[in-house]
Amino acid sequence: MGGAAEAVAEAPKSLLRPGDAGLKELFEAQIRGGQDSIVSAVEAIDGQKFHTDSWTREGGGGGITRVLQDGNVFEKAGVNVSVVYGNMPASAYRVAVGKDVGGGADGDTVPFFAAGVSSVMHPRNPMAPTMHFNYRYFETEPWNGLPAAWWFGGGTDITPSYVFDEDMRHFHGAYKEVCDKHDPAFYPKFKQNCDEYFVIKHRKETRGLGGIFFEDLNDRDPEALRQFSQDCLGTVVPSYLPLVEKHKDDEFTEKEKEWQQMRRGRYVEFNIMYDRGTTFGLQTGGRIESILMSLPLTARWEYCAEPAAGTRAARLLECTRTPQTWV
Repeated sequence: MGGAAEAVAEAPKSLLRPGDAGLKELFEAQIRGGQDSIVSAVEAIDGQKFHTDSWTREGGGGGITRVLQDGNVFEKAGVNVSVVYGNMPASAYRVAVGKDVGGGADGDTVPFFAAGVSSVMHPRNPMAPTMHFNYRYFETEPWNGLPAAWWFGGGTDITPSYVFDEDMRHFHGAYKEVCDKHDPAFYPKFKQNCDEYFVIKHRKETRGLGGIFFEDLNDRDPEALRQFSQDCLGTVVPSYLPLVEKHKDDEFTEKEKEWQQMRRGRYVEFNIMYDRGTTFGLQTGGRIESILMSLPLTARWEYCAEPAAGTRAARLLECTRTPQTWV
């Protein structure tokens, strides 16, 4: 599927199809501005620049992928923007909504529009946490007796190898603050969503230590939800990068590095086996390098690896097996 995309010299001024305006224009400006500002902030910490690829999708639309690899602070960091449209299989529609809504044979295609910004950052130092975010807008046209649909989705979550309680309070506190600004009911609901979504089912543990996650959000004015999404995106830098600054030069042992590599293995397992965004991208002919951008540069799998009771690694596992209340 990587052949469906071709690199171009410069990022286009807009990835929208001709005639798209209003909410779609505002959302594209939001995600491209977010990509620019987050990349600049990461470069300021790392000292190296992101590589940029602009690509087009054979079925309609395209994207801008920015990746920093083998950096001074980050082993791998990526921030990807995509704006795609066209027709997708009915099976991909069911993946996008996370349920069987009825209607549409597997051979049917559904007219759709999807735009989003996504990122994963894997620091070198095992004391500095990995972070993921994704904010997106999705809509379909009427098809096979089903009405048109639209919604916002996304969230930001954190995946440390070692637990620093004050770091978790900082991260979760930042997202509670932005949620409370829009609706006090948001944070407890979206925090629970996050704890329940990022579960590695075959391990009976969460991928990380949570954050916020929302899907199919369309219960109020779309512009109000777009602004909420924008504020969440704007919270990425202040919620996360101070934690990287704090720990990027911490001392660590080879055993602590190996534990980080094993936790990255868990990250891979979730993304390949359970993540709806990965599945949707693969089923709609997305650019494979951008879809798999989230995977770490290195990872490790040890046979029957279980840390000794009372160790810092065991504390991390306890927190992934029983979600914590941080704020």
